[in-house]
Amino acid sequence: MNRKALFFDIDGTLLSEITRQVPESTKEALRIARSLGHLVFVNTGRSYGSLGPIKGMLEVDGWLCGCGTYVEAQGRELYHRAMPQEQVKKICRAMEAADVDGILEGRDGCYLGSPESRFPEGRRLRQSMKAFIRSTDWNQECGTVEKFCVLADEKSDKAGFFRSLGLEIQVIDRGDGFYECVPEGHSKASAIDIILKEYGLKLTDAYVFGDSTNDLAMFEHVPNAIVMGHHSRELEPYASFFTKTVEQDGIWYAMEKLGLLE
Repeated sequence: MNRKALFFDIDGTLLSEITRQVPESTKEALRIARSLGHLVFVNTGRSYGSLGPIKGMLEVDGWLCGCGTYVEAQGRELYHRAMPQEQVKKICRAMEAADVDGILEGRDGCYLGSPESRFPEGRRLRQSMKAFIRSTDWNQECGTVEKFCVLADEKSDKAGFFRSLGLEIQVIDRGDGFYECVPEGHSKASAIDIILKEYGLKLTDAYVFGDSTNDLAMFEHVPNAIVMGHHSRELEPYASFFTKTVEQDGIWYAMEKLGLLE
């Protein structure tokens, strides 16, 4: 088989959201694929500063982070798009006015407006992302920001907040009042295009693996789209192959069936 470029989401695709581990079968599948000359990339909504232990669990050719805002291949930074500080400050003010909770994400970590949250998910995220949080007062300290996430409920002026973002920010509805917000023109699909151009590969040489709505852009873009056993229904119209769950060795199963391990 000619060289292919394989792009994997993390949570719910490579990493089990039950065990918080990458199955050994997945690690072996990626190792074999690379030994055959294929390129293996992580393509995640997480910022580079929020990768954490996953970097030590995987051997890959590069990291595509923050929904296309940071692209690194074989140790080289190919692309990085940081939001202007004035824009970030405006967004922070808008979050506070609209009574939404927010997390700013960047290459060096995450920044919060407060150490506390009235949202249960906000409290959970503060706990799970503790190692990546650089500041709990973004008015006092805020580094480079590439994207941000928002939590909203019936008490929030969600519509007003999203109107304030204008056309400069693309909003991805992750469900249950959780929204991922990315600079317009950036997505997991735009990151794939950077890699394909770098290595002189065609779109048909790409394979994408994912499970959730922030994978939709790459599923719409790439014809070889593998959806995990547990997934968001929005991906189904674009999936070319339905595999098993992470815990059922879904990555190995798909890669073997698709001839990527031989």
